[in-house]
Amino acid sequence: MLGNVVIAIVIVLIGRVGWKLLNWAWLKPRKLERWMRSEGYKGNSYKLVIGDMKELARTMKEGKSKSIPISHDIAAHVLPYDHHIITNYGKKSFIWFGPTPRIYMMEPELIKEILSRPNDFQKPHPDQFRDSVVTGLIVSEGQKWAKNRQIMNPAFHLENIKSMFPVICSSCSNMIGKLERLTEGTGVVEVDVWPYIDSLAGDVLARTAFGSSYEEGQKIFQIQKEQMELAMQNLLLLYMPGGRFIPTRVNKKFKQNNKELRSILVSIINRKKKALETGDRWHDDLLGLMLKSNLKEIEQDGVGMSMEEVIDECKLFYVGGSETTSSLMIWAIFCLALHQEWQTKARYEVLHVFGTKEPHFEGLKDLKIVTMVLNEALRLYPPVAMVTRATTKETKLGHMMIPSGVYISLPIIHVQHDRDIWGEDASEFKPERFSEGVAHATKGRGSGCFLPFTGGPRVCIGQNVAMAESKAMVVKVLQRFTFELAPSYKHSPFPMFTLPPQFGVPLILRKFTKI
Repeated sequence: MLGNVVIAIVIVLIGRVGWKLLNWAWLKPRKLERWMRSEGYKGNSYKLVIGDMKELARTMKEGKSKSIPISHDIAAHVLPYDHHIITNYGKKSFIWFGPTPRIYMMEPELIKEILSRPNDFQKPHPDQFRDSVVTGLIVSEGQKWAKNRQIMNPAFHLENIKSMFPVICSSCSNMIGKLERLTEGTGVVEVDVWPYIDSLAGDVLARTAFGSSYEEGQKIFQIQKEQMELAMQNLLLLYMPGGRFIPTRVNKKFKQNNKELRSILVSIINRKKKALETGDRWHDDLLGLMLKSNLKEIEQDGVGMSMEEVIDECKLFYVGGSETTSSLMIWAIFCLALHQEWQTKARYEVLHVFGTKEPHFEGLKDLKIVTMVLNEALRLYPPVAMVTRATTKETKLGHMMIPSGVYISLPIIHVQHDRDIWGEDASEFKPERFSEGVAHATKGRGSGCFLPFTGGPRVCIGQNVAMAESKAMVVKVLQRFTFELAPSYKHSPFPMFTLPPQFGVPLILRKFTKI
């Protein structure tokens, strides 16, 4: 009798698991496909479990290995499979990430609405690729996000950015010194500036985020950089159920790095806390400011960020700060190297505002041309090419009722290159389109057209730091050098978490002597 009961329970459990598996792998995807097609969305028919992942992985691998002709029309290279789908099926199209459909949203008004309603349109959870490296504020939701954002906001207030600016300029000077030593003698050299700018962004973040723990900060960033590269190598496996637990070489190294990363961060955070107790100068950097704000939150409300949450935010410093800023800086330099007339205009402005002296924070507001150049570089080469949101319940958007379980991809690079929005010259470098600000540049279409730091309540918390650092770097470079693309340059902006140049940016660098 007992045996029959056990058998019956096992059969019921197998039936329930089987039904859930059937629903996940076939019934729900087919239902969502019918809904998408009824709303006018087009795309490939669903393939059991894998969807479009095989083709997506193949095109990404192929794209990473090649360069393209020098042009700002880069969407097809940056997001090759997405571009293929959008080109074949139109702006109202979709892609299959395994059994999960993602519809493309390219209407600026709807994009703005999605980003302004973060509780209704959340970031996909889980997202194996993103979650394997990025944690903290960028992935948290609801009350946890609101609490942590409130705690972190003071660290990014304007007065704190102003106090960081001498540190930023010092790091820029160190980079300039290295480049000047290369031009000694002949006054001209061919050099790949990407490693220098990438190192500069990491150096600034290590100093501003961790202060006296600068060397450990650099080690943290080195590990995070390796984690991103490992995640890219593991792309297909990450989306397989249980794939990250398979004991491959990459998975083992990834796990080892995470353990080392946590150990370093715990040590830094504990030292900062101890310094707080003894009254030492512990609050000069982002981590110190964050811990100070967290302590205030605990004293007022009894609840702040836990140790694990602080660790997560420290991990995010690299991807959210260093990677984003280095992407902006390198493509701004690339654009100035390619478009000599704008390099000349920007240098004239820099010399007018600062001469050959050290830049100061108050003078940044007078850099109108430099700001136009940076905005146009951000439009053509957005640090993040695409962001994705998801519905957790039936949700109204525009005239649609979107079912639960549909992901919405916002292909920022396509929107910012869209000729219907920006005109027939959308893929040309024309900083003058920003001469009267972003609103004028988008021709009244609103903030949903220009999203280099995304938008809405979850807009990048560090965007003002990134712009200040980029302006400082451009000023220092233009004061010391003239430059053009070297013949060896190979054009390949290719996404990791941000948009680095796959094969670097070699320049012909000449020492500038003011006449």
